[in-house]
Amino acid sequence: MKILAYNEYQAPAQGDTSVLVLANDVNALDVNLDGITHIDLHFPSFTDGRAFSQAYLLRRRLKFAGDIRATGDVLIDQLVQMHRTGFSSAVLREGVDQADAQRQFERFAGFYQADAVNPKPHFAEPV
Repeated sequence: MKILAYNEYQAPAQGDTSVLVLANDVNALDVNLDGITHIDLHFPSFTDGRAFSQAYLLRRRLKFAGDIRATGDVLIDQLVQMHRTGFSSAVLREGVDQADAQRQFERFAGFYQADAVNPKPHFAEPV
């Protein structure tokens, strides 16, 4: 997962038809992905997790292969779950250290359950 510092992020240019900024109350299954290479999903607060569901639907059901970026109130302890649900990049809140965020991925060696990144559960993987 690519982690961006707050000051590295630039909002999509107005009129850029390859980028979709999706409000978190939109049904991801209803969007037209023709020509879209990048989707921004917004977390208005850390308690609002609807963007997790949107990312999962985009990856697993709609087979979207482009960049899905988390923006807004992104906490470092949510980054691993964001990656597992389909996000490929995240913009950290202002003042959050990228190195601290990256260490979250070193804390977990693997997962038993299937997810958007690994569609087979651990027990179904060849030994």
